[in-house]
Amino acid sequence: MIRPRGPLNVIVVEDEALLAMDIEAMVEDCGHRVIAEAASSYEVDALPATLTPHLAFVDMHLAQGTSGLDACATIRRRWEAAVIVFVTANPAKVPADFAGAHGIIPKPFTRNGLMSAMRYIEEGVCDPPPTAPTPASFLASPAFAALWGE
Repeated sequence: MIRPRGPLNVIVVEDEALLAMDIEAMVEDCGHRVIAEAASSYEVDALPATLTPHLAFVDMHLAQGTSGLDACATIRRRWEAAVIVFVTANPAKVPADFAGAHGIIPKPFTRNGLMSAMRYIEEGVCDPPPTAPTPASFLASPAFAALWGE
């Protein structure tokens, strides 16, 4: 999961177009790039295998009656090294094992909250473990917290 410092490639999986645009702007304001967006798990399935995502923000309830859990499984299968973070208004719906995802950013979130979580995740991906304290806006999965020594 360690990668050189520099912009992270991000996939945004969110069915609310305005929220997806907000997340994209925040990702770019942090110096990273959104390489793909999807509104359903079907759209995640259709993404080119040639993408190289480092991070995916995934909503739990997606378009066409699909689930973020399905999108997470596809991302894990296709891009094993990608860090997956659920962005959801109902963190209780995320299974105890986080379905293999690395964390949660609860909705509603603030701009500062998402950007703090992005910086923390970047530090953990590029120079683990992060030395900064875990931001209040990020709930690490038990496996990820153990990996980073939290």
